[in-house]
Amino acid sequence: MFISIIGLVVIVAVAYILFVNFYPSFGGDISKERQDELSESINYKDGQFVNKKDVPEELSFMETLKLARHFFFTEVPDGRPKENIEVHKIDSINVAQYLGHSRLIWFGHSAFLLQLAGKNLLIDPMFGQVAAPHDWLGSDRFNEDMPIPIEQLPKIDAVLISHDHYDHLDYGSIKKLKDKVDRFYVPLGVGVHLEAWGIESERIKELDWWQDTSLDGLTFVCTPAQHFSGRKFNNRQSTLWASWVIISETERIFFSGDSGYAPHFEEIGTKYGPFDLAMMECGQYNERWADIHMMPEETAQAGIDVRAKALMPIHWGAFKLALHSWTDPIQRVMKKGKTLDITIVTPRIGQPVVLKDTLDVYDNWWNEEK
Repeated sequence: MFISIIGLVVIVAVAYILFVNFYPSFGGDISKERQDELSESINYKDGQFVNKKDVPEELSFMETLKLARHFFFTEVPDGRPKENIEVHKIDSINVAQYLGHSRLIWFGHSAFLLQLAGKNLLIDPMFGQVAAPHDWLGSDRFNEDMPIPIEQLPKIDAVLISHDHYDHLDYGSIKKLKDKVDRFYVPLGVGVHLEAWGIESERIKELDWWQDTSLDGLTFVCTPAQHFSGRKFNNRQSTLWASWVIISETERIFFSGDSGYAPHFEEIGTKYGPFDLAMMECGQYNERWADIHMMPEETAQAGIDVRAKALMPIHWGAFKLALHSWTDPIQRVMKKGKTLDITIVTPRIGQPVVLKDTLDVYDNWWNEEK
């Protein structure tokens, strides 16, 4: 019996090693030379990136197994919509020829197309059906179709990535996008994955927290988040995670990426606010990992902290990655937002949001999808 168990463990270990080394979705690894470069960041200590606060806590192997068992075998009422979510379809010609006021189109979860100042920007473009290294390792997104197929998107001037987790940096999406994107802007180290997928280093700009760069009148600022990184067991915290500030001549936009609630929101608001719109993480939370994913009430408060005129909850409506019902995030953040008197923007997936009209009232479409 003991020998059989040892044999099974060896087989699983070998299979894992082969999988992560030869399956491309895992991305690249930080070399020793690159590690030496990254060590110049004040956010890099003892061979890895760190938060200002000491989170997340490292779990033991048994704690990890216990948490995984709890996640996979706990029944969650309404964890997914009972039927496929109907999205708002976008015409490819309309997208390619759009010359109107600055607008954004939400693709569910944290993925956006932002059209402003004559530029097409993609943020965390996760178009895949499963937020995992392989389709067998996760459940499908809530919507079968996307507002527009990734192949029909126009030329993309820039892609901004918040961090390297599978629900934000998707191998399949990047492979389809890479030949139509001019530039990729990413936190420190994340470029190693893009390079592994065939994107030239000349098209990749890596930034540390509080560093900024410009593109034809637009300014992108890489700002802090309280989270973590890693695409496999042995490269956690090897790349940086971030939020983003996007500034044009007439607008200021904040994208939170993934983050627990922390003082950095107020600091960002003081330095770069007020914002016309803040896209704020609101979903995939749990008290067990509240340090790295905000609770909905904290999301609303974070919108106040960054001095947002309007807040759009994101990181919900596409995948089941936690143990709450799929509508819990939007219901709770709207309730708290009303208390705090902050405007909550709630478009259907694919429904354009014009930045000058963020005070528009949107239907509670999620009630139709139950």
